[in-house]
Amino acid sequence: MSAMREYYGWRARIGIVYPDTGTVMEPECYAMAPAGVSIHTDRLPLSIMTVDGIGDMMKSDATERCTASLAEAPLHAIVFGGTSATFLKGIGYDEEIKARMARVARGIPVTTASSAALKALRRLGVTKLSLVTPYDDEVTARGVRFFEQNGLAVPSHRGLGLNKDKDVGAVSLEQVYHFTRAVAHKEADGVFISCTNLRSVGAIAALEADLGVPVVSAIQASFWDALRLAGVRASKPGFGRLFDL
Repeated sequence: MSAMREYYGWRARIGIVYPDTGTVMEPECYAMAPAGVSIHTDRLPLSIMTVDGIGDMMKSDATERCTASLAEAPLHAIVFGGTSATFLKGIGYDEEIKARMARVARGIPVTTASSAALKALRRLGVTKLSLVTPYDDEVTARGVRFFEQNGLAVPSHRGLGLNKDKDVGAVSLEQVYHFTRAVAHKEADGVFISCTNLRSVGAIAALEADLGVPVVSAIQASFWDALRLAGVRASKPGFGRLFDL
């Protein structure tokens, strides 16, 4: 007789507030999840990935609605799974979003993709960053500004020029790998791959081996931070230096 196995978040249950057009973050989080960690998502509407489109999404009460809905479940951490949405207005904007979430989270710890990215890069000792994005020039520039305002130099940056989230989700992992290699600057001591709908975690180990510097992605950092907020330090191998911390 086969043994029964428990798959239902006995170690930690992680909530994600995520744009409704996204398809990448959930499977990548499940790929990284150690035994006993489950993922639970609520969605908010995103029309287009421009400064105006992202700004409209964040002006609504959808962030609070999704967070409150997730908080009805017995979760251990909630992350806002949107990078540009939480760096859009510069330094401190991620903290503002966290505060909005915390007001309705019923005491559940909260974080955002941008907050997690900063935490991860600082823990890895990164000071000079190559920024890789799928965004258009205007949104990418907002990302550069956010990281520079938070004390990181950005010697190189480049975006894929996409403004439809479904197009971002269709970019292959091989394309992400080669694009990241092309953007990485010899003076940078770390790389950040932005956007929680851009495939990344399956390429991080290869990129770190080939570039010789830490590589952080929005999805990887978000999940790492949420796990730590939930009190989980276990991890699976193969998803970057970050999980060795």
